[in-house]
Amino acid sequence: MMIDFPYIQIRNGRFRYRRKVPLNLQSKLGKREIVIPLGKSEGEVAKQYAKVHAEAERRLTMTGVEAVASEQSQTAMELFRWAQGRVRELDPHSSAHSREVIAEGIARTYPLDDEGYPIGVSQRDAALLRALMLRDRQTRPEPSLEDVKRAYIREKVKGSSDERKKEQRVERVLGYVYQVLGRKDVSLNGGVRKTDAIDIRDHMLNTINSPATVKRYLNDLRAIFNFGIELFELSRTVSNPFQNLPVKMPVGGSSKDDRHPFSPTQLKQTRARVLGSAKKDLQLIWRMLEGTGCRLSEVAGLMVADVKLDHKFPHIDLVFHPHRRLKTNGSVRVVPLIGDALKAAQEAVMAAGDNALLFPAYGRQGGGEAASAALMKTVRKVVIDKKVTVHSLRHNMVDKLMLAGVPKGERDLILGHSSGAASEAYGGLETRIEVATKAVRQALGSAVS
Repeated sequence: MMIDFPYIQIRNGRFRYRRKVPLNLQSKLGKREIVIPLGKSEGEVAKQYAKVHAEAERRLTMTGVEAVASEQSQTAMELFRWAQGRVRELDPHSSAHSREVIAEGIARTYPLDDEGYPIGVSQRDAALLRALMLRDRQTRPEPSLEDVKRAYIREKVKGSSDERKKEQRVERVLGYVYQVLGRKDVSLNGGVRKTDAIDIRDHMLNTINSPATVKRYLNDLRAIFNFGIELFELSRTVSNPFQNLPVKMPVGGSSKDDRHPFSPTQLKQTRARVLGSAKKDLQLIWRMLEGTGCRLSEVAGLMVADVKLDHKFPHIDLVFHPHRRLKTNGSVRVVPLIGDALKAAQEAVMAAGDNALLFPAYGRQGGGEAASAALMKTVRKVVIDKKVTVHSLRHNMVDKLMLAGVPKGERDLILGHSSGAASEAYGGLETRIEVATKAVRQALGSAVS
């Protein structure tokens, strides 16, 4: 043989790349050798060697997640798509003979049974062998709920401000589906019937014992199924089993998940504790929450540029930021700054200096959760009622607005409860700021200095 490349072997008149896998990597790759066919002539070897050697190096340096360790959790559709891509890479000219040679090379990396068939074939290699031998005759697998879940997380969850929390919630709600059905290989096309959806709802009610939480989880499932039906173009054949699935709420509409507002005594004592012991930035966040009714993440994620102190009606401009998303489109709004909330905002801007973030320690992904955890430690030193949390300050503002006779449309304008229609009802930006400012002044009354 004239060529002198490492790892070249000739067998039955054909060249192949054969390389032993180090012992510490064999469990990850699921094989003891890497064997890749190179052709029948030295010319073919010279032409393909660089690409094949690079592929072997890539396999050996893949991480545990990227290597065969991850294949055990791959769905049938993921394996199918991966195998189709590998066939295109290995056999770009679609030659039946070359595909047969490649398949033979893969099979030879495994021990044979008494009848000469390879045993212990990994899922990926099995999928690749099917793709090589069946080619266009292979049927595309039906999408499963796992396929939908992974696509949903990739498209809807990744990159969000509370990515980890949302991903855990998706895993949790689909976990109830798998528990009831008793398996994870559930097809999107008919795998969950309406009767199954009812059983899943009842199972959640019995397990969670919170109708409000079950209702939210069913909304999640409804959204996930709608996403999958649209993604895989199944709207003509598949209906959403969670559509119009009711949850009976307790009389009066309350649930154990409802938060309580602070009582006057609780609020006075907690405020004194926060202002006396919490870090300065947490004190400022608390004061702004108390005087605006904003969500904690909305305030913690503010940019200095969002705080409009020189305006006729000082306010904060709540808009989407990469480090802090807002809950809904209706959450994009202007919120008045008056009284102590205005003073806190002024102090925060001064303290931020040249920093673009109003609260640098919390103006990041997950910053709202971190601020909440820190403030809750102080709250719990004063209030033991678990239904009273930092978010209860928002409920206090709701109560003040209602008691002051502020119309629902104006309340929604301030709190961001609407889908955006409330903003449209009050015309331009200047009008909305003025209307919202008057409403908050009316609600806070004598508390405004």
